[in-house]
Amino acid sequence: MKLVVPACSSRPEVSFPLLLWTTFLLAFSALLPIINPVGSALIFLGLVGDVPQSVFKSLARRIAINNIIFLAVIEAIGSLILRFFGISLPIIQLAGGLVITSIGWSLLNQKDADATAQNKQEEAEANDDTTKVLEAKSFYPFTFPITSGPGTLVVVLTLSAHTTRTTLLDYGLSRGGVFLAIVVLSILCYFCYAYAPRLTRAVSPGTVHGILRVMAFIVLSIGVQIMWNGLSTLYAQLPARLH
Repeated sequence: MKLVVPACSSRPEVSFPLLLWTTFLLAFSALLPIINPVGSALIFLGLVGDVPQSVFKSLARRIAINNIIFLAVIEAIGSLILRFFGISLPIIQLAGGLVITSIGWSLLNQKDADATAQNKQEEAEANDDTTKVLEAKSFYPFTFPITSGPGTLVVVLTLSAHTTRTTLLDYGLSRGGVFLAIVVLSILCYFCYAYAPRLTRAVSPGTVHGILRVMAFIVLSIGVQIMWNGLSTLYAQLPARLH
């Protein structure tokens, strides 16, 4: 995955707010199609099933907070962690794509919408700990990799690697722009997740089931694409490693 990052000049005529705003727009435009709050909300709805609105709001709040903390940590020390363990971005793409492919496959072979909703309702009536079980999944798989998957990590790491280091202030503003984009996208995810049932309330269960199947296939395809990107890069590097 290649990102064309415009050079952020530190000349006096470039105002500090402009640098922050430019970095924010770059990060937001790069992360929005990958995080895809609306599409992720439909997948989230398929995994959670028929639960009260309060559960959706509680889970959405936890996921949004987790997402901000998770991506902020990746932005701050992600490249250091990869260098420490000797892990390259292509390996992250390959392993992460495999995880996304697995999730997409399981969603694609999920039971029909009516049966899933009925099973969830029966579980809710038979087990008072259903909410706790769902909350235990707020980070995995709801935050990672449903909301922010390997593709998101690669973009954040790439943006962090290209932040302006001319001066300490420019560096802080560039990192601040990326972090601001993460916060805004996490807030969008909160509203999409919290009100996910309303996205499909006016649609019949069969149509919802069809939409979820399409989204599952897209998730599966994204996983395969990410794996392919990693494999292609590793294959291109193979001759140099053999010599």
